[in-house]
Amino acid sequence: MYVGIDVGTSVVKAAAFDGPGRQLAVAARPVALALGGGRVEQDMEEVYAAVVAVLAELTSEVAGPVELAGLTGQGDGVWLVDAEGRPVRPAVSWMDGRAHELLDQWLADGTFETVFRRTGSAMFPGCPGPLLAWLDRMEPASLDAAATALYCKDMVFRRLTGAPAATDVSDASMPFLDPRTRSYDNGVVELLGLTHRRRLLAPVGDPLPTARARGEGLPAGVPVADGPYDLPACALGAGVTAPGDGLLIVGTCLAALVATDVLDLSGEPAGLYISTDRPGHWLRAMPAMVGTAALDWVLSTTGVRHEEVDGLLAAAPPGAHGVRVLPYFAPSGERAPFVEPRLRAELSGVSLETTRGDLVRATCEGIGYAARHCLGAAGLTGALAVCGGGTRSPAWTQLLADVLGRPLRVAEGEVGARGAVLAAAGRYGAGLDTSAWTRPATVIEPDAERAAYYAEGYADHLARLAGARARR
Repeated sequence: MYVGIDVGTSVVKAAAFDGPGRQLAVAARPVALALGGGRVEQDMEEVYAAVVAVLAELTSEVAGPVELAGLTGQGDGVWLVDAEGRPVRPAVSWMDGRAHELLDQWLADGTFETVFRRTGSAMFPGCPGPLLAWLDRMEPASLDAAATALYCKDMVFRRLTGAPAATDVSDASMPFLDPRTRSYDNGVVELLGLTHRRRLLAPVGDPLPTARARGEGLPAGVPVADGPYDLPACALGAGVTAPGDGLLIVGTCLAALVATDVLDLSGEPAGLYISTDRPGHWLRAMPAMVGTAALDWVLSTTGVRHEEVDGLLAAAPPGAHGVRVLPYFAPSGERAPFVEPRLRAELSGVSLETTRGDLVRATCEGIGYAARHCLGAAGLTGALAVCGGGTRSPAWTQLLADVLGRPLRVAEGEVGARGAVLAAAGRYGAGLDTSAWTRPATVIEPDAERAAYYAEGYADHLARLAGARARR
C-alpha cells in the first residue's frame, strides 16, 4: 500500500492506494480556521493531531505494509516553529489579510512588480513575503522565538520524521525563489526588508526532502517524501505534465495551472511560476482566492444544504434569471489573474422574485467565469483536467464544462494525495505506472448551445469586473 497525505485548509486527508493506482480507502478529519478582523489562523497542534489520527485510521482499515508515503498540503502562509519543530504561535493562513496595507504600499512603489520580474511570483497578502514583513513590524517577538518559517506540509514532515527543517522548490516558489537557479534570491529578501530574518527561510530540498517515519500515525521506518504542495501535487495526480495542458482545482482555492517549459516574466504581474521536480519545467499558476468557499458562504447564508445544490442548479436556467455574482469573497481580495487586495464580492440583479436556486446558480456561474479568466491568463492550449470538492457535484461539473466551453477530464479520487504518492515514488525510484495512476474517471463534454450562451456571459463578466476594479 502507498499512502498520500493531504493537509488541506479545512480538511486533513490520508488515502491508500495499491500498486496499479486504485484508491483503497480514505480517512479525513476537519480542522478549524480562526477568523476575525481579516486574520485567518490555524492551531498547528490541532492540524498535526488530525494528520496522526487519519493515518492511524487508514492504516488500521487497510491491511498490508506501507511501502512509502508522500506529503502534500496547503501552500503559502507562515508556520513558525522553534528548533524542535514546535509552534511558537498559531499558523498564519494563506487566506489571511492583515498584510494588505503593506502590499498596497509595494504595489504603489514598484516593489511588487520588481519581485515578480525576478521570481515570477505576484505577491498577495497571505504569502510569506508580506506576512513575514508584517510580523517583523508588528509582532517581532514571534520571529525572534522562531527557528524556521515553514510551510504547512513541512511542519508535518518535520514532526512525522524528526528530520531537519526543510521545504521543496514548489513551496519555496512564493515569493523568494529564483525559478532559474532554484535557490533563494537574496536581493528579493533585501527588497522586502527581511535580510535580518533571512535565517528563517527553510533550506530548499532539491530533489524532495526524504526521511523515515518515527512511528506516529505511520509505522516507524516507512519512507516519507515531503512535497510538492497541493497545487503541483494535484497536477501530478491528474497527469498534467505536457506543456499546454492544464488543471482546474475547484476547492477552497480556485486554482488554474498550466504546464509550461517557457519562463516568461513579462506581461501583467499575476499568479506565479511554480518550480517542479524537473528543472526547466514549471506550472504557470493562477490561484484565485476563493472557490468552493464562495459557494459555501452563499449556502450557509441562504440555509441550503450541500446535497440540494444539484437540484437547485437544475431548477434555475443559465443566466439565473439575471442574477450575477462577482465571486471575490476573500478578506484579502484577489490574487489571480490580477492582484486587487481590496476587491470584494458583488451581487446584482436580485429582486423579490429571486429564488435560492438563482443565487446558487449565479454563484456557480461566477466562479466558472473566474476560472475561465484564470485559465486564459495561464496560457491553456491543451487538454484540461479538473478536480476538487466542487467536482463532486455532477450538475456543477457540467456547468463548468459549459462555461469553459471545453471537455473536462475529471480526475480520479483524492488527486492531491495521489500526486503526493507519485512524487514520493519518483523520489524513491518505486517505478509506478503514471499513466494508469492518472487515468481520468470520466470526461464531461460541454453542451454547444449553453457554451455559446456562456461565451457572451463571460464578456459581460469581464466588463462588470473591470467596473468593480475601477471603483477600488
